[in-house]
Amino acid sequence: MKKRLIRIIIGAIFFLVAILIPEEYEALNLSIFIAAYVVIGYKVVWKAVRGILRGQMLDENFLMSIASIGAFFIGEYPEAVAVMLFYQIGEFFEDYAVGKSRKSITQLMDIKPDTVNLKTADGIKEVDPGEVKPGDFILVRPGEKVPLDGIVREGKSSLNTAALTGESLPKDVCEGDEILSGCVNMRGVLSVEVTKIFEESTVSRILDLVENAANKKSKTESFISRFAAVYTPLVVGAAVLLAVLPPLFIDGLVWSEWIKRPLNFLVVSCPCALVISVPLSFFGGIGGASKTGVLVKGSNYLEAMSRAEYVVMDKTGTLTEGRFSVEEVVAEEGFCKEQLLEYAAMAENYSNHPISQSLKNAYGRKIEQSAIREVSEIAGKGVVATVMGHRIAAGNAKLMADETSSGEPFKEYKSGTHVMIAVDGAYGGCILLSDKIKEDSAAAVSSLKEAGVKTVMLTGDSKEIGENVAAKLGIDKVYTELMPADKVDIVERLIEKKSSKGKLVFVGDGINDAPVLARADVGVAMGALGSDAAIEAADMVIMNDRPSKLAQMIGISKKTMIIVKENIIFALGVKAAVLILSVFGLVGMWAAVFADVGVSMIAIVNALRCLNIGKDLS
Repeated sequence: MKKRLIRIIIGAIFFLVAILIPEEYEALNLSIFIAAYVVIGYKVVWKAVRGILRGQMLDENFLMSIASIGAFFIGEYPEAVAVMLFYQIGEFFEDYAVGKSRKSITQLMDIKPDTVNLKTADGIKEVDPGEVKPGDFILVRPGEKVPLDGIVREGKSSLNTAALTGESLPKDVCEGDEILSGCVNMRGVLSVEVTKIFEESTVSRILDLVENAANKKSKTESFISRFAAVYTPLVVGAAVLLAVLPPLFIDGLVWSEWIKRPLNFLVVSCPCALVISVPLSFFGGIGGASKTGVLVKGSNYLEAMSRAEYVVMDKTGTLTEGRFSVEEVVAEEGFCKEQLLEYAAMAENYSNHPISQSLKNAYGRKIEQSAIREVSEIAGKGVVATVMGHRIAAGNAKLMADETSSGEPFKEYKSGTHVMIAVDGAYGGCILLSDKIKEDSAAAVSSLKEAGVKTVMLTGDSKEIGENVAAKLGIDKVYTELMPADKVDIVERLIEKKSSKGKLVFVGDGINDAPVLARADVGVAMGALGSDAAIEAADMVIMNDRPSKLAQMIGISKKTMIIVKENIIFALGVKAAVLILSVFGLVGMWAAVFADVGVSMIAIVNALRCLNIGKDLS
């Protein structure tokens, strides 16, 4: 960047000096113009030569070289140097803009830790993050990044989570709290038990998403790439025909005069304004989204989000906190409440589901893992395990119907979430849990409806629970008592109902949401509390778990698409106008330079607006 800027400045000085030299000093004038051209354009000409040797003729370096050298041969020295000068200025500005846009995303790269303070028998040892295993203990000092996911075992502090969630307020943590890699420790010293290897940690997942985002192009980007591949040779071909045919067939036309016109074509034919500004707009939109705590895996999903017609949401962990608390244990005759809670907590020991965590928290004692064998998680039903020699089933009524032989319907004690327990094929009772609706869920649904989006909620809970939550939030349609396969079926039906241009967005957080996340046009995972499977299957990840980000993302995607369309219309419109005027000799090369470099710079500046879209919609 600095070297290019220096060349531009020196070349510009030579250019101005050459212009100011009186016409009678023609030799000196030409010498300085050539010096200016060499300083500014030698790299472009060299790249053009290399491109010819490789069979890649119709790139921007070739076009600029031919146009500028041609201008020299017909005596248009100022125009020849100006073409190369302003082309280089445009390239410099482009690099700056791309760098600025990329920086908005790659700031996330700063969350990658260089070393980890590993606790060993010999004291604290600095090691590579890849050397640390689950179960190891690490030390995180004030001002350091949390290098790996884990659980705080000693100490308390506040964490800066802005890089992950976009939130400015710090998060307080203490002993027993789970912390994610990528956060910055602001105050106290923390002793952390590592729960995931570096390759599976939150920071690694984020970096992977960022690095691969550019690989998934939108339909608009793909179209522009295909269009540029056709547009450039067509314009170059038209330039050749314009230079040859009129003087050949029409008497009295001067060759030198008609060569000027196709030179304009060569300058205008460079598709920089399109092939740079359109991807830059999408890149900026992705960067703007990242600033708000939403990671987008590719511009194709950003484009699809702009056409959202249905937003289908899971209930637990998406619209509700997903942090359950045990309200009551109801035991059948012959069973003990404490024993049922112990069985349930032990059977759910290996599950990361929020309900499982709440059962373990309510039990409150250390679980002897040696007493647990043959654990099987049944999607949409619950968990079956051998606990202390007994076959324990913990889940919903569908699981009870499979595991017990009574054949009788099970009691529903009151509204809320139920975990039913069967012991050795006998129904033992029910654990009642409560979940809290997220603070911004109602506002999120309201914003989506204002944007003209139809809202749907899917849940495995009972009809009473599901309809109660949907009514509180103002959701258009609710489906209850669903299995994972049922969710996929409903999404399939909704996809058939939507308009041809409309898109269906699904939002979920659990492992049972992975199939439907993959099937939706756009799958959105709640990242902070969501499962690895859901995040892997999703196209967007909301890192702070706020449903209100959905409407914000639709707004970001729509504004990004507006800017993309503005750039396309502006670039093509100006280029078409200059090409037409050039045919009739009404404009010179200065207009062609503006149609290329000027339009590119304006389009790039417009594209950079995408970087601040997230702020504007916060």
